[in-house]
Amino acid sequence: MSQELSPSSGSLPLGNLEPIISHGPAIGSGGGLSGGGGGYGPSKPGKQDRTEAKKHDSSTNREHEMKLSPMFNVLIAGGVGGAFGDSSMYPLDTVKTRQQGSPNTIKYRTMWTASKTILKEEGIFRGIYRGYLPALLGSFPSTMAFFGAYETTKRKLILDYEVPDTLAHLTAGFLGDLASSFIYVPSEVLKTRLQLQGRYNNPYFNSGYNYRGMTDAVRTIVRTEGPGAMFYGFKATLVRDLPFSALQLAFYEKFHQAAQRLAGHGNDMGIGLELATGALAGGLAGMITTPLDVVKTRIQTQTPETAARAGETIANSTWSGLKTIYKNEGIARSFSGVGPRIVWTSIQSSVMLLVYQYTLKFLDDRQTASDRQTVLA
Repeated sequence: MSQELSPSSGSLPLGNLEPIISHGPAIGSGGGLSGGGGGYGPSKPGKQDRTEAKKHDSSTNREHEMKLSPMFNVLIAGGVGGAFGDSSMYPLDTVKTRQQGSPNTIKYRTMWTASKTILKEEGIFRGIYRGYLPALLGSFPSTMAFFGAYETTKRKLILDYEVPDTLAHLTAGFLGDLASSFIYVPSEVLKTRLQLQGRYNNPYFNSGYNYRGMTDAVRTIVRTEGPGAMFYGFKATLVRDLPFSALQLAFYEKFHQAAQRLAGHGNDMGIGLELATGALAGGLAGMITTPLDVVKTRIQTQTPETAARAGETIANSTWSGLKTIYKNEGIARSFSGVGPRIVWTSIQSSVMLLVYQYTLKFLDDRQTASDRQTVLA
């Protein structure tokens, strides 16, 4: 996903994108993060002076390589990229949620039949796009929080503490997910319940929920289940998202390096190859973490009534949820919705990365032009 962008770079050279794991999200210009180096005087520098000079040169070089964008631009670009990415494949996310939340319903057994059934019985906005509003309202600020925490942590670790890039990115990714989860999880609870419910007074499927809309869902959940219910699946969400992000970045680095070798060093990889590397990384990471996603969906959508009808106990952890699914339904059911999840994570990842890059480049170029006009004035 990462590309080293400079304010004067002109067009966006997609073929020169660097893997996230190497340099982090795309970044433009800015800075002021490197320390100032003082003069050493005419005498021969001692060992400590040479060490400090080496550290300063290393920090300066790394800062130059990172080409830091202003944090405000990173936040906006992250929010826009996340919103576009999540919106691009929302119908498939609804299908996945139905399959995971009601795995024994035959009409939702495959991705194709589930899509046709939901569209035919419930329509577009009341069916396949049910829950889109809370998803969108949560996606933009949560992705802003993720990129903000990610970039802040990454820059601190790399520039100030000279932590190896891979370790810095993993740590920053974990903290980024943690920061965004406080916004993301409540919106995810609303989204998944509305997706599973479908239309109000749904005559075609009984999910155990019957909310008129997002506002009614919030009031009903808080009144009947307590405010804590808005954070159902908080731990399960982190258990799913942290390994997904780590795997996605690791895969993306390897795939991107292979694609660059295929295209030839210094050559433009082309938008097709760029999309393919992001899609492959996201899809593979999504497939591996599907059981964690299934458990998260079950925890966030279960109630005492729905659990009793299924003859189950409410899962209160990822591990207990996995054991319950394996015991009552078999290991295959832990991969319910794997098809839609692979497609969703593949396309969502590609769209988010490209939109993030272009938005950040646009914002950086505008700010650079504005700064130049200010100087000339």
